[in-house]
Amino acid sequence: MSKCTALELKYPNNTLYASVIQGDDEVILVDCGYPNSLDKLDEALRKIDLSLDQITRLIITHHDYDHMGSAAELKRRFPKIKVCSSSVQRDFINGSKKSLRLIQAESIFPTLQDNQKEQALIFHKTLEAMETLDLDEVLIEGTDYPWAGGTHIVASPGHMPGHISVYHKPTQSLITGDAMVVENGKLCIANPRYTLDNEQAYNSMKKFNDYPLEQIICYHGGRVSEKIKDQLNAL
Repeated sequence: MSKCTALELKYPNNTLYASVIQGDDEVILVDCGYPNSLDKLDEALRKIDLSLDQITRLIITHHDYDHMGSAAELKRRFPKIKVCSSSVQRDFINGSKKSLRLIQAESIFPTLQDNQKEQALIFHKTLEAMETLDLDEVLIEGTDYPWAGGTHIVASPGHMPGHISVYHKPTQSLITGDAMVVENGKLCIANPRYTLDNEQAYNSMKKFNDYPLEQIICYHGGRVSEKIKDQLNAL
């Protein structure tokens, strides 16, 4: 039986929601938390009778450090896992191009107050220290893959170029990465502060309404299953 489940990863200052897609042939993890999150991931997986060693594939929606921070460690411990993302994101995930989030942070640094700069520099160093890794497979946006009964890759740029979302056909589940967020139980557009192209982000969000939807899982905020179409239309 195919399933799509949100995995709650609790950190001192926030909670993230990775996702796992299960089928007879694959156990797919979508995004994997901050660095050093394997224990949290394993604990969340065990709550649904899975474990890290059952993961066959990791899909990274984009290269922000809270989404791929544990990817290299996960791949090192379980080399059989196939790491996948979009062609645009590949060069940032493998480190051949500078992190777009670091470029953004450096660009606004001169505008910060002096009392903000120390914390900003810590953030810069955190991004610089993030471990990179090679992809095993480049995913093509708009393509159906046979995994877990049918997995579709949705192009959802805006928050970042090459950002992808994942649609699981058997469960009618949409995993949005950072293309949307949930606030107070309601769907919202991606946070403009961290979105590199807000017009693109809005257009990406509009296309989600084209899919039959039983649930949406947002990395920030978690799962929504009530009046999804109404909420999307309202946005």
